[in-house]
Amino acid sequence: MIPANRAAAETLIAQLHDRISPAQPVIVATIVNIDALDRSSTLGRLVSEQIAARFSQAGYRVIEMKFRNDVYMLRDQGELMLSREIRDIATSHDAQTVIVGTYGASGDFVFLNLKAIQPSSNIAQATHDYALPLDQDNRALLRGTR
Repeated sequence: MIPANRAAAETLIAQLHDRISPAQPVIVATIVNIDALDRSSTLGRLVSEQIAARFSQAGYRVIEMKFRNDVYMLRDQGELMLSREIRDIATSHDAQTVIVGTYGASGDFVFLNLKAIQPSSNIAQATHDYALPLDQDNRALLRGTR
């Protein structure tokens, strides 16, 4: 899982290379369930953490949302952000992009979609789709859905 998420982050970083500055903040929202956009799971939260970590390692200023009080948060859900709040939070941090994403499980895979969205225009600056095997570990992480 870690290598796949690292590769996904690297793909976004490569697409964003000439579009955003490492000096201006980036926000990574919790990856959510495609069938219930107000819900996530342990898997979704871990993917978000790993994507944020790779952006930080690449020199981007990643805003840590867990320390904010004005972000829509549900217990055990992570940093779920409502679309109407993204612009306000991004503006308050002068964030140039917000990484959002969804996941959905099939019989054999968990399919993920990541997007880097420019908050001022809601335009996707970069996207990436990938799949993780729905093995015993990932099944357990998905059961953490609330």
